[in-house]
Amino acid sequence: MKYFEMINGKGSYSKKIIFENISFKIEKGDIFTVLGPNGIGKTTLLKSILGIKSLDKGEILINGENLTNLSYKDISKVMAYVPQVHSYTFPFKVIDVVLMGRSPHINMIDTPEENDVKIAERSLKQMGIHHLKDKEYSYLSGGEIQLVFLARALTQEANILVLDEPTSHLDFGNQIRFLKTIDKLSKDNLAIIMTSHYPDHCFISSDKVAIMQNKKFIDIGTPDDVVIPENLKLAYDLDINVIKLDNGRKICVWE
Repeated sequence: MKYFEMINGKGSYSKKIIFENISFKIEKGDIFTVLGPNGIGKTTLLKSILGIKSLDKGEILINGENLTNLSYKDISKVMAYVPQVHSYTFPFKVIDVVLMGRSPHINMIDTPEENDVKIAERSLKQMGIHHLKDKEYSYLSGGEIQLVFLARALTQEANILVLDEPTSHLDFGNQIRFLKTIDKLSKDNLAIIMTSHYPDHCFISSDKVAIMQNKKFIDIGTPDDVVIPENLKLAYDLDINVIKLDNGRKICVWE
């Protein structure tokens, strides 16, 4: 069964059409990346995927169930979201931030139980940051904070992770480490939808790619088929070449 499917989706913001005729589907183990320049509507698309914004037209199916038939709590049990920007409102400990991922599974007036803590600690270990659990998350590095929020998403025990520009604020080394972590999670049968404006990253951690431009997907398919000079020219208005390295991996180079 498909984990997620959007059929002829159309979305707007302040009465302005942002995207239309968008269709795609993902199954367990898929990493689906939406490429495109800043301001093209990728975040609005993700908000529609999550049910934060309603589609103007089309439908979204999660495990065969229409998104409009699900409560926010039901959606949160199936999809977990890692936003692009995090605000440091309070000096929470890392374990407390990760435990917030259990909120769809407990009542509003209840406190996390021992099993919830075990699930949170398991997620921290999975991300390799269990040693940070008692530190204030606002004092962590950008790469560590991103892993904390990914651990929080895993603690929701959702089937689908939705990531908005997850590497945009990371240095080069942490970008690669984060993408390798995403690749590892997909092998645990999680489905991942993420946005990016780095075409190179698709060759590291994606098996499905779409390029968003002019309110639609101008192409969708495998990285080898989609991340090509012709499509990159349409998306970024630059002459970008795709080069294959000796190790077989491809990179994008501005000419």
